[in-house]
Amino acid sequence: MTRLLDRATALMDRAGLPQGSLAHADSGMHVLRFHTPSPQQATVYRPLLCLVLQGSKQVSAGARNLTVAAADSLIVSHALPVVSRITRATPETPYVALVFPIDLDLLRGLAAAVPPAGGMRSNDPFSITRCPTDPAMQDALTRYLDQCAKGGTRQLLAPITRQEIHARLILGAHADALQKLLWQETTASRIFQATREIQSDLSRTVVVGELADRIGMSQSAFFVHFKAVTGTSPLQYQKDLRLLHARDALRGSDAKVSEIAFHVGYESSAQFSREYARKFGLSPRQDRATLAAE
Repeated sequence: MTRLLDRATALMDRAGLPQGSLAHADSGMHVLRFHTPSPQQATVYRPLLCLVLQGSKQVSAGARNLTVAAADSLIVSHALPVVSRITRATPETPYVALVFPIDLDLLRGLAAAVPPAGGMRSNDPFSITRCPTDPAMQDALTRYLDQCAKGGTRQLLAPITRQEIHARLILGAHADALQKLLWQETTASRIFQATREIQSDLSRTVVVGELADRIGMSQSAFFVHFKAVTGTSPLQYQKDLRLLHARDALRGSDAKVSEIAFHVGYESSAQFSREYARKFGLSPRQDRATLAAE
């Protein structure tokens, strides 16, 4: 863990970022470093592996809560709206984490050669899992970062190690959750299809019965399994994604609030403003002003 922490710290230092989030282009990874605990932040987690190297963080989706501390790793198998906050960080011992995006197509290409997860299978279908970080995974990620630092090894060796990291994901402690996602006829894979369909057009109203029919489940079973996997209902899942997409639009464009509201599927600008303020604590206009000031 110390070697990986040193690599992450060095990347932030070379980028001249005392704290914040660094998108490391050569590896495709993100490095996070924060010196103080944070307020709650809403975002979308996409399939990823997150290693907390120092400090701790709390992650919530719906009614589900997880605390992820140093030496823990987190797997997210579905796109998931979450609320998170850093709970342990100081200037002397900042919160530091590495995020490795998961390529589901690459995982599927490897899955045929992998035996089903053995031992005690988890009965918890929730799409976020936490476990102690595997030393072999730490070693593979350290080698991957080192290989990405130089042109020759980045072209020749890093792709091999990236494949190794994905292979370790479906051989290690997270194998059960990921294997259930990869096989086409599992409940987890069907719910994944449903989340992808909701994400594909946020402006379209979700009709739960029709969506359940398209993925081959009864409406009652679909509702139960969707909530078990994502921590929330299909309609709330879409609402959270709409509001997060709208917040990104407020940050990245000069479009009117009403235009953003209609673009993400709201028919009423007033309703959008009410639900936005309920989720983020500020109206869209107040939030845009705060973001501009920052």
